[in-house]
Amino acid sequence: MVQFKEEKQLVRVRQMKQRQEEELVKMLARKHGVGYVDLQTVPINTDALKLVPEDRAKSARMAGFNLVGRKLALAVVSPLIPQVADEVKRLQDKKYEVSVYMTSKKSLEKAWSRYGDISYAVKTEQGVIDISSADIEDVLNGVTSLEAAHNMLTQALASKEAYRISKVIELILYAGYALGASDVHIEPEEEKVNLRYRLDGILTNIVSFDLATYQRILSRIKLTAGLKLNVRENAQDGRFSIKMSDTDIEIRTSTLPDSYGESIVLRILDPRAISVPIEELGMSSEMLEVMNHEIGKPNGLILNTGPTGSGKSTTLFGFLKGIASPQIKIITIENPIEYHIPGVTQTQIDHAKGYTFLSGLRAALRQDPDVIMVGEIRDEETAKIAANSALTGHLVLSTIHTNSAAGTFARLVELGVSPETMAVALNVALAQRLVRRLCKHCKQEISFNGLSDYDKKIIIGVLDKMFEREKHIPQTDVLYKAVGCSECNNSGYKGRLGLFEMIRMDEELEALLKTTTAEHDIERAMHEKGNLSLKEDGIIKMFKGVTTLQELYRVIDLEG
Repeated sequence: MVQFKEEKQLVRVRQMKQRQEEELVKMLARKHGVGYVDLQTVPINTDALKLVPEDRAKSARMAGFNLVGRKLALAVVSPLIPQVADEVKRLQDKKYEVSVYMTSKKSLEKAWSRYGDISYAVKTEQGVIDISSADIEDVLNGVTSLEAAHNMLTQALASKEAYRISKVIELILYAGYALGASDVHIEPEEEKVNLRYRLDGILTNIVSFDLATYQRILSRIKLTAGLKLNVRENAQDGRFSIKMSDTDIEIRTSTLPDSYGESIVLRILDPRAISVPIEELGMSSEMLEVMNHEIGKPNGLILNTGPTGSGKSTTLFGFLKGIASPQIKIITIENPIEYHIPGVTQTQIDHAKGYTFLSGLRAALRQDPDVIMVGEIRDEETAKIAANSALTGHLVLSTIHTNSAAGTFARLVELGVSPETMAVALNVALAQRLVRRLCKHCKQEISFNGLSDYDKKIIIGVLDKMFEREKHIPQTDVLYKAVGCSECNNSGYKGRLGLFEMIRMDEELEALLKTTTAEHDIERAMHEKGNLSLKEDGIIKMFKGVTTLQELYRVIDLEG
């Protein structure tokens, strides 16, 4: 019995000392002007805890214990410890709003004991991947080359940790974003699976891995994108978002059955893609002046043409951002909505529910808009309503599938728009392509005379037509070739820019449309006015040293 009393007495002494320590910490907290927290009575949020890695937390005698949005509560033994200030600054640089609380050593030990509960897997649920791990983010900020991405993914794929698949998916997406990839391709073969990124329009091999890992990645991606796990014989489409520290990235997901499984393509819809000012799209100063005037008009139809992936949407979004203001109402009808623009009403078509570009356009007209963007004109009724809307006080922007700006007119006639309506409604027809920019760090001069006879013949053939018009004539015979360096991942190119041609409606073109809408006749009229064709714009940019002849061959028909 005596021994029992002694044990109870010892417990009381320890409790009393603990209370005294807590009271002392409270007093010191008031002195230092910070809050106080007893972590033994407060639940520890592991998302907050893992923002400060365990080794740094113990060195600085601190721990994160609560996280709401970007507001982080941080417990410290003393705010005067230098490492505390360093960690607070690091977290503030990552856009966290940090509140410091003093706590006792005993409380801190309780928080530290929770590090064993942390899994650094991404938080994954249908529709969202929440990347909140600070140390993973630190690593991925260093993904500045293909080699770094390859090494990081190879290491993650070789890991035996339970959360390996989540980490691999996180790295695939975040590394793709860091490198500026537009798409991620995961392609199974008989004995392996290839991961490729589309960088500046070109597919680039990153890493290969085993089929068992691929199956787990496929299941996780399907789950997140809201696809059916048991459907393997049919193509499926879905989407999800990545919540990162400073932005949300939309991921469009497509699966397609093939001989060895299902090919996966993840489209990374990076908001940075539409933040490019129209001045940097690649238009000449003359064309830019015309377009700024045309998008400032209260009505009319502006059409942009080009193949898939030629940057049409980016250009139209650039126009919209240039005119968006609280004074005008802008409505878009898209398939799907790829980028969200503040101040713009955006609506997405849904064929399953009968909501098409046509019904969307009709509905938009009832909303009293000033500007309408229709993702694509592909049928007769949509074409007619778009043209009529342009005649009734609306500025309408859209895309249409033709190979050139001159081909727009014949295409509209095919869709039932009369030449008379077209002459009054259409303001501008554009055509565009995307070429890769030469890397400014490693591009190398070459002489025109050093080219092959065939290449010289092609270039001279384009220049002769420019000489006839005595406009836009290059003043140099120096060209450049791609070399490759660490800045451009040894590709010789970094970034892309547009090649453009433009036809602007005027009295002469209106008169021509009364007799013909043939592509070659309109093209001849365009050239007589001095307007550049796609190939001429490309040759000029080649002589300016921003792209190469090889890129022009890849993207446009220089021989036709």
